[in-house]
Amino acid sequence: MFSVVLRALALLLVLSHVARAQALPADDLPTQYARRITPEVLRRHLTELASDAYQGRETGEQGGRLAADYLAVQFQKLGLSAPVPGRDNLYRLYDPCLDDPLPNEPVQRFWVERSVWDAGHMKLQIGAQSFHWLEDFYASGDSPFFQETTVQPVFVGYGIEQAGYSDYASLDVRGKDLIALLGEPLDITGKPRFGAPGKPSRWSINSRAKLSVAAAKGARSIFFIYPDQADFTAALIRFKPYIVKGRMTLPTAEAQTEATTTASFLVSPAVGCALLGTTAAGLQAYQQAASTVTGPVAASFRVAALRIRAPRVQQRVPTENVLGYLEGTDRKEEVLVVSAHYDHLGTWEGQVYNGADDNGSGTAALLTIAQAFVQASKDGHGPRRSVLFLAFTGEEKGLLGSEYYTEHPVFPLASTIADLNIDMIGRTDDQHRPDQPYLDVVGSNKRSAELHAISEAANEQYTKLALDYRYNAPDDPEQVYYRSDHYHFAKHGIPVIFYTTGDHADYHQPTDDLTKIEFPLLARRTQLIFYTAWELANRDQRIAVKLVNKP
Repeated sequence: MFSVVLRALALLLVLSHVARAQALPADDLPTQYARRITPEVLRRHLTELASDAYQGRETGEQGGRLAADYLAVQFQKLGLSAPVPGRDNLYRLYDPCLDDPLPNEPVQRFWVERSVWDAGHMKLQIGAQSFHWLEDFYASGDSPFFQETTVQPVFVGYGIEQAGYSDYASLDVRGKDLIALLGEPLDITGKPRFGAPGKPSRWSINSRAKLSVAAAKGARSIFFIYPDQADFTAALIRFKPYIVKGRMTLPTAEAQTEATTTASFLVSPAVGCALLGTTAAGLQAYQQAASTVTGPVAASFRVAALRIRAPRVQQRVPTENVLGYLEGTDRKEEVLVVSAHYDHLGTWEGQVYNGADDNGSGTAALLTIAQAFVQASKDGHGPRRSVLFLAFTGEEKGLLGSEYYTEHPVFPLASTIADLNIDMIGRTDDQHRPDQPYLDVVGSNKRSAELHAISEAANEQYTKLALDYRYNAPDDPEQVYYRSDHYHFAKHGIPVIFYTTGDHADYHQPTDDLTKIEFPLLARRTQLIFYTAWELANRDQRIAVKLVNKP
């Protein structure tokens, strides 16, 4: 009799627990599953992906294929659907009980064109003086090849054009070859003239802004002079791995790129002086003169002709995006994308660039968010909208994986409600205190005011991070909004959020290792992304989209 009573009480307790769980307010459900996003789970995935065994996960190389395989297997273990139609993919996950491969695949395989500078045939000659590739000059990765030709360039000062200042005034440079100094004029106190007080402007950060101006004006090529030898040497050391490994493009874009891109060469002070027919003292005098006037300085340089040859060698290599699909319930035709790129820089001179933060952190976050959603679905709380977990290849090569997906979407872009893109969220940059729990949120308000409000509300209710919108500024000198995979969705009118924590001293260095990842912060940041995704996937109405001319 006593045991019967105990069993009855136990049954009542179980039923009471079930009833409470079923009656749990919907607002509390995401917290149950966000708790599954822990430092320990993130560390497990990242320990694997950021190990030397993955050889830096470079696009088109063995390490990249190993990383794609790991992700495909993880998605399969979670029970996510493999949504890519067809059987002609690099990774075929076989069911051992079947004779044929599964009808759909977890990877989207495509080809990229690798184009490498033909180092043995590079040439730069001014008069009788010859200069050496990767010693005296180099070319930007996006430059087209140059058949051997004689060039009579035009000097355009600093190559700057903005309101109240133009180095191009009265110049028609269409089809011409240009010379410009890197950097920007300083004021009489020695500070950059065009940036925020005491800070360099976008004209000084790198050559991209100046190259864009030259390209818009139809210039054929531009030669950028480093006025300081130490700066040239440092840049050459930094960029040499990218230069030697070459660039990648989608094959359909290759011919267009070669035909339309303005070539960009970067030269040492010695080459610059030879081009301008001057000396180091003459170059310095020009810079000093620029600090004493408000407009461009008229130059008296006697610009020399040069002989240039810059051929490329091309080959086609396969690579792959990895996709895991969780079908929704009553609004399954609408799809939320949660994305991260899994590729990194590979190896260089015997060192493995493990990319623990870039973007092992985002890839691990993607896997843990997927795991949380899958568990919710198993518990009967699956998302109303479908969720596509999308791991991109080729981000480091020019956002190639996201470009390919948005040009060949597995699910219609018209049905894609948003992309939440994660790229480097495991560290603290030098702009924030080590104890400051922050997250950079980029682009949340550019395509949808509702998306921005949802992100803010999720953070206020759950994670209470310091959300930093510094990269949202239109005059952001780094132009971060345009530099990760979300941008290809934004180009197609899809609302996006780009989550990052900014650069640090180990960015694109072999020292970006697991030991420097701040796992408690990584977990908290990942939870915010999950909460935002949960709301987007389960709300009654699809978020409204702003109609804007520029993405």
